[in-house]
Amino acid sequence: MLDLDLLRSFVSVVDTGGFTRAGERVHRTQSTVSQQIRRLEDQLGYPLLDRTGKQATPTEAGERLVSYARRILALAQEAREAVAQPASDGLVRLGLPEDFAAYRLAELLSGFARSRPALRLDVRCGLSVAMRAALERGELDLALYKRDAGGHGGIAAWPEQLRWVTSREHPLAFDRDPLPLVMSEQGCLYRARMIHAAETAGRSWHIAYVSPNMTGIQAAVSAGLGVSILPEVAILPSHRALDHADGFPVITNTEVALVAAPHPSPATRRLAELLTAFCGERDLRA
Repeated sequence: MLDLDLLRSFVSVVDTGGFTRAGERVHRTQSTVSQQIRRLEDQLGYPLLDRTGKQATPTEAGERLVSYARRILALAQEAREAVAQPASDGLVRLGLPEDFAAYRLAELLSGFARSRPALRLDVRCGLSVAMRAALERGELDLALYKRDAGGHGGIAAWPEQLRWVTSREHPLAFDRDPLPLVMSEQGCLYRARMIHAAETAGRSWHIAYVSPNMTGIQAAVSAGLGVSILPEVAILPSHRALDHADGFPVITNTEVALVAAPHPSPATRRLAELLTAFCGERDLRA
């Protein structure tokens, strides 16, 4: 029988990339987490983490174990909640980026709400800057939002790789004068990066298309109305990714962070675990 505490520490190391941050997450010291991973490796007879670099990365055996570990931990939590049968789960207010895995994430949230009939789940979508501000004002209990790569704080974070994109059928060159840009509204991280990159390269530009949602931006790029910056997960077959060889400067990457308000409720913590597993099983960079 695999020890749940050992599995929880192992998953935390995989999610955070290191023993210190994993220890903060499971409320253990770095040395204790390291010892727990050793015990788990001894039980299974295989090394689970590669510790040669700055970060601890899962070995092939570790990659195979992590998805099972997430399922075991989720099932154990579900069993505890089913036995407890609380009369009311209260309210959980969740903030999400508008463009983040909308369909699959909606399915996850629907399943979570159905499993807790007494819970009121309020979901708000919008720009990451708005979700972060709402969390800080106490208007949200939990939020997924995008921030500069390497940010601090939160339950977990996953890197996002950004690319310049143009239309595959109607491509635009970087020497277009002025360069037409397709972007979201003010406050969007991608918008600020796009303008900064163009001005740093000494290029004149103009805003050719503004959309409050990702589908509008994708459609405008596909139609050849301008170039834009998108995360790799949002690049469509009708787009062509651009790089330095095309004259486009490198864009600094972002990350998706999961952050909870202070003193989260049991229902909020459970939803945070589900979102962590959801994001951990996705590659947000490709």
